[in-house]
Amino acid sequence: MPTQIEGIEDRIRARIAELVGPQRYKVWFKNSTQFAYSDGFLKVGVPNLFIGGWIEDHFADVIAQAASDVLQQDQPFSIKYAIDPVLFRNMRKSQLNSQAAFIEKNAERAIREVRGRNGKNGSAAPKRKLRGRLDDFVVGAANRLAYSVAQSVVENVDAEPSPVFFHSACGLGKTHLLHGIANALSVQKPKTRWIYVSGEEFTNQFLYALRERRLDGFRHRYRDVDVLLLDDMQFIANKKATQEEFLHTFNTVNGNGKHVILASDAHPKMIGDLSESLVNRLVAGMIVRIERPDKEIRCEILRRQAAKTQHKVPEPVIDYIADKIHANVRELEGCLLKLLAYASLTKAEITLDLARQALEDHLTQTGKILTVSDIEQSVATFFGLTPADLHTSRKSRTIALARNIAMYLARKHTDLSFPEIARLMGNKNHTTVLLACRRIGKYLEEDAEVTWQNIAGPQSRKIQSLIESQEEQLRVGATAASSATT
Repeated sequence: MPTQIEGIEDRIRARIAELVGPQRYKVWFKNSTQFAYSDGFLKVGVPNLFIGGWIEDHFADVIAQAASDVLQQDQPFSIKYAIDPVLFRNMRKSQLNSQAAFIEKNAERAIREVRGRNGKNGSAAPKRKLRGRLDDFVVGAANRLAYSVAQSVVENVDAEPSPVFFHSACGLGKTHLLHGIANALSVQKPKTRWIYVSGEEFTNQFLYALRERRLDGFRHRYRDVDVLLLDDMQFIANKKATQEEFLHTFNTVNGNGKHVILASDAHPKMIGDLSESLVNRLVAGMIVRIERPDKEIRCEILRRQAAKTQHKVPEPVIDYIADKIHANVRELEGCLLKLLAYASLTKAEITLDLARQALEDHLTQTGKILTVSDIEQSVATFFGLTPADLHTSRKSRTIALARNIAMYLARKHTDLSFPEIARLMGNKNHTTVLLACRRIGKYLEEDAEVTWQNIAGPQSRKIQSLIESQEEQLRVGATAASSATT
């Protein structure tokens, strides 16, 4: 059986390489994923939430197609993503550098794919079926307002619109809601013209249209719609030309009395490189924060996931997992998948003792509510970067300042040692963290003013004010997470 399973996983990898090409396979799959197939489940192990989120958002369809091609079975199978501690420890700096460079510079290949999908005239592509549905969204106190707003958009698509901006930490349901709105419109209001796009896709398509002098087709595609849904808004934060184009698109769609629905990892005012004109328009609409799920929501998510897999999971086990995992829904579902795969491989009954045994390794990797990942995401978003940028060896003024602040906050607000923080932030040397903390500490003592660069030009701010604003942002998230466990 192990030989057979390994063969399946190797064939899935080979098929993915065929579908995405050697460059993207090397950057995102070769050393960044670990596949495990068992009893109708395909687990995709990833080294951290950032890479896992990127792979799920951009390659989920590819993985599903590859698995389907290899398995060739009529019975449905589930694909889940989970943090793999071994991959996390083995992640090399060179790999992180290549991933950051891929995000920043390798738009050319994606642009060619867009050209192939949409045709030379840039006309709108047929509506695609997205994964998330509103009926599958588990509603509770933490996300009830966001869910109600999403439903209202569908039910009142012909009413006077107001821009909607969903924001939350990673893995809390923003993309699910945008997918759900689009799918519900297709079913309930089939004549409604909608388009869903990520910030990266919008940027790539704009760059292609600009280079090929086909802006008319691009603008027709995005402006002649009833509902525009843009995910990962933070991606365009440090791209001046893309922001200007999106601002005009926003003004046109909104001015025509149509709906603009956006999602991002942070409040518009906390996205550091977002233009003032765009921020002003966003805050004039409805801004909805999705909080971390409370225990009741987490339990219900686990029950529904267990029901989908047709496995009977005892309530004490559900309660145990929900009590231990509260960071985000992806991690929650990943733990359940790991438990089910472990039970299947060991042919053991699912019990509380088995859950403790199967998840012990993962839970030892789970720190306090405030994690280095939370800190990295908050700081990177403010400076218009990605967490991968902080992990690279690049030393531009903006990246160096953001990296130093993230290391300082990680040391101050977690129990991790200098070496542990260094490993989490790109397998760096512990002296890098030590020097970063000393440098920020000295700036604070001197009440220094720090400078950095964004799309609006050079920026400056008192380090004390900058640190306090980041701590306030982190405090809001930590308070929500703490209340979820009580």
